[in-house]
Amino acid sequence: MLLRLPTSLTEAQNCMAEGAVPIGGATLVWALWQRDGFPEQAMSLRSLPEANVIGREALGAAVLLHRIDDRVPEVMRGAASTVGTGAVRRTATVGGNIVGSTLRCLLPAALVLDTRATVLDRDGTFETDLAEVVAKRHLLLSLRWRAPTTSGYHKAPAEAGGPPPLVVATAVHAQEDGGRRVRVAVRDGYEVTGGSADCAAGTDETLRVLDTTDLGSLPPEIGDVMRREVSGVLGRTTDG
Repeated sequence: MLLRLPTSLTEAQNCMAEGAVPIGGATLVWALWQRDGFPEQAMSLRSLPEANVIGREALGAAVLLHRIDDRVPEVMRGAASTVGTGAVRRTATVGGNIVGSTLRCLLPAALVLDTRATVLDRDGTFETDLAEVVAKRHLLLSLRWRAPTTSGYHKAPAEAGGPPPLVVATAVHAQEDGGRRVRVAVRDGYEVTGGSADCAAGTDETLRVLDTTDLGSLPPEIGDVMRREVSGVLGRTTDG
């Protein structure tokens, strides 16, 4: 197998046109290749600058999970720090987790940040939403969002190899009118449910409004965890 490492978007497009299979850390495909055979060409974005950005409002698809630190909002940092083992996080990439994984541990965090994705195809780059990225398995270049005022991430304890653990991601965003809006995403099993509400009327009213969204259909015990996490985040004023 020939591994290609493009250093520009043009090179990456050429690799795609020539049939190179995109990979990140290959943590999700290596066993399949050993069983079914390796592709003639693979392409990693680890040398592409656009795919390696790390900042308060952006994260590249080729960034290894263990490199995600306090430059990004707490909700994304918390999501990355709880994926697999330390060995997995030193190999797995942002793009591989969101596009290639069935768990998509970073997806709830990305959703509450109201993230937009930059992707690459043979015609060039374009921006789209996360739903399209996941459904069409685009080649992800980077994620971009507007920094929240505060955020939080909760992942329930779980045994290795067991059912996917419950995840609750929250983020509070400043509005143009001076108000605040909270966005919430809950992963229950393999499904992610989301909702949002204005925060102007206080925590109790915010929670009542959230219960009128899709979040209100969650099982009672999961709804209790969601409300606890939202209450905690609303009580903070700065993103850590």
